[in-house]
Amino acid sequence: MSIGHALLGLLETGPRHGYDLKRTYDEHFGADRPLAYGQVYSTLSRLLRNGLVEESGVEPGGGPERKRYSITDAGVTDVAEWLVTPEKPEIYLQSALYTKVILALMSGRNAADVLDAQRVAHLRAMRELTVRKQRGDLADQLICDHALFHLEADLRWLELTTARLADLGKQVAS
Repeated sequence: MSIGHALLGLLETGPRHGYDLKRTYDEHFGADRPLAYGQVYSTLSRLLRNGLVEESGVEPGGGPERKRYSITDAGVTDVAEWLVTPEKPEIYLQSALYTKVILALMSGRNAADVLDAQRVAHLRAMRELTVRKQRGDLADQLICDHALFHLEADLRWLELTTARLADLGKQVAS
């Protein structure tokens, strides 16, 4: 995800200082990977340099004064274009798991063990996500659903590959 675009989107709701942007970002998007303060301020500096935000005042804080930032018209246009630009679909034609299966077959190891270990890891992750989904709000439920659907697709691939291991082993051996 583009951190810059996320910060611009948050600034569309009104001027904010860096600390508030970080807190709001983490609340909505950073549950598993919160932003570092340095990343917020370096991104704001870049957005300022590119004319997408502007300083709109200073607020007193518990420590140093806090600069407040506002989105510019160019920033609004930039985030609007970003929102309607489709994300590139993630196509996994060269996955580490596929490589492990092929190398296990090539080396005479049991590729089914590789697939079984991965299945166990996926099911564990799915159980954890399901618990999180049940305890979470709607936003957390949606992000958990997204992850769960990807894991379900991976499980289907694991089952299909397990069913085809004998044929794949013959192809790899030749």
